[in-house]
Amino acid sequence: MIKQVVAALMVRGEEILCCQRTEYQALPLKWEFPGGKIEPGEDPPQALQRELDEELGIRAQIGSKVAQLQHRYQNGNAVELHFFIVEQYEGELQNRIFREIRWVPRRELPTLDFLDADRTLVQRIADGKLL
Repeated sequence: MIKQVVAALMVRGEEILCCQRTEYQALPLKWEFPGGKIEPGEDPPQALQRELDEELGIRAQIGSKVAQLQHRYQNGNAVELHFFIVEQYEGELQNRIFREIRWVPRRELPTLDFLDADRTLVQRIADGKLL
């Protein structure tokens, strides 16, 4: 069973919003893009809108899907990630669940300790091949 996950590539000029997990979450202190599981009955954009509201307190305008990939972790868990671009949202960003949220210049993304599932995508963004 592959877990379906959505994530937002929130772009502000040359910067992308990155979020660090707390020490209490699975894969602690790893960096990721905001998002989460798709619940039954949701389509990916609806799920992402809900997750961004829960995690960051914003009403996001979900843009186009820019990437989709599958990843299997060493513990056997598999995820299918759907990445959407988000360039506009209403409300002030609030850090509701993360240790830290930070706008990072795209070329510096690979310096953060990202989740394994995100690494290839992070490199492509940093290299200017995506977005």
